[in-house]
Amino acid sequence: MTRSPAERILIALAFILAGITLVIPLALIFSFALREGIDVYFANILHPNTMHAIWLTVITALIVVPVNIVVGAALAWLVTRFRFRGRQLLISFIELPAAMSPIVAGVTYLFLYGGQGLLGPFLQANGLQVMFTPLAIVLVSLFVTAPYAARELIPLMSQQGTDDEEAALSLGANGWQMFWFVTLPNISWALVYGAVLTNARVMGEFGAVSVVSGAIRGQTNTLPLQINLLFNDFNITGAFAAASTLTLIAVVTLVIKAALETRRHG
Repeated sequence: MTRSPAERILIALAFILAGITLVIPLALIFSFALREGIDVYFANILHPNTMHAIWLTVITALIVVPVNIVVGAALAWLVTRFRFRGRQLLISFIELPAAMSPIVAGVTYLFLYGGQGLLGPFLQANGLQVMFTPLAIVLVSLFVTAPYAARELIPLMSQQGTDDEEAALSLGANGWQMFWFVTLPNISWALVYGAVLTNARVMGEFGAVSVVSGAIRGQTNTLPLQINLLFNDFNITGAFAAASTLTLIAVVTLVIKAALETRRHG
């Protein structure tokens, strides 16, 4: 197919902009990470504090993503399959974490669970500490990523309607069979997209986590916080090595998403 000059110009501009905004920054990350050699690169990645940050980031994602997928599916089911007073208000609450600054979310959790917060004295009296622990990281990550799965599911389930589910019920299926064999296959790809977005946000979250974690080296540092601390220590190579690890995790996530999309279209 012959393309017009305008189409060729637009395509060229798209490639140029993609190179400037994506390819060049990625190339710079790996070039700075490897500038002192492969041995130094792996020495920085395998440093105990960086390895702990990687481990904590992955564990947080493994907890947060499934929980928010289940909660998001339940909320999407509620607001698309039932009509009740306060439904629009509930949808607004679902969107609230996406509209709120991550720093504000972190401060809110600090005022709620911190030593001088609303629940802090009660928790301390019972020997419990939430803030500045991995638990605080998980809790605030659950909050900031809460909308992503529901936001993917609600428009799709609203568009699909209830005809298939009503047909399943009329044929004698119970609620679980209807969900497992009718609803879930229809929303499976939206769940995948929601999981990818949630995972990306968990892996890269900095603002809220920096407030509630205390950024304790080797204890409550996630990978983004570790990168920031390495920059502050003027360990530029170590910071870029950690950043390259975070980049590789993001690339692997996108590759998995693209593979699933290819399989779906195939």
